Amino acid sequence: MSPLMFNRKPSPAAGYVWLVGAGPGAVDLITMRGRKALSQADVVLHDDLANPELLQICPAGCEFLYVGKRAGQHSAPQDEINRLLVAHARAGRRVVRLKGGDPTVFGRLGEELQALRSAGIAFEVVPGVTAACAAAAAAGVSLTQRGLASAAVFVTGHECAGKAGPALDREALAQPGATLCVYMGTRSLGALAAQLLAGGHAPDTPLLIVSHASLPSQTIRTGTLESAGELACDITDTPALIIIGAVTAPNRAISPGQSRLQEPAHAG
Repeated sequence: MSPLMFNRKPSPAAGYVWLVGAGPGAVDLITMRGRKALSQADVVLHDDLANPELLQICPAGCEFLYVGKRAGQHSAPQDEINRLLVAHARAGRRVVRLKGGDPTVFGRLGEELQALRSAGIAFEVVPGVTAACAAAAAAGVSLTQRGLASAAVFVTGHECAGKAGPALDREALAQPGATLCVYMGTRSLGALAAQLLAGGHAPDTPLLIVSHASLPSQTIRTGTLESAGELACDITDTPALIIIGAVTAPNRAISPGQSRLQEPAHAG
């Protein structure tokens, strides 16, 4: 089957899977295409970070299956998620796999696409607003501000235990002229900061941590590599995005330490 065929509208009688990015949290940050997929769904497999209010878009009788994954908590095995996607699609159902943020960024999309391709299931990937962009917007910074950063690097705060090949060279990540965006990194921020400092980065390199970006509960913490470990010590189980680099420096003048942002204008 040609890859172009995956973007065609599915037949209502045929099994089909949409892999939809739910965005960073706020309900109205999902795309119109994502909303349309939800409005046609027979079954939705949804993640922990996808706003549950999005399920209200689905038609009456839609089946909801929670398959969330959180560090340190019981998670649905990836093999089981793959099996459910294939089984429901083969039964002729319209399936939405609803993922927080964007499905192509640290969303285990590759495993699910491989399962769908192997089973001959038609699908479409629907992009979403990823956490790094939402965090930058919440903080009022540009990840690639002209004159300061010509690159933005997305990196996970923890690597898969079964990863093949060498470990990530964290010291080489935050180069001059680049902004480092760390996903799922609050637990390992102290160690990451120590690695970057050992690699020659200045102790006063600015950073910020944005929690619950786009939601009324969003907060920003500002600091430096030197203070990074203390900055995240009490939010290790909170969904957050860490931005490291010169583009975050203007936030120091706004709110040193921790600050709670006003409710976003779109909320409510």
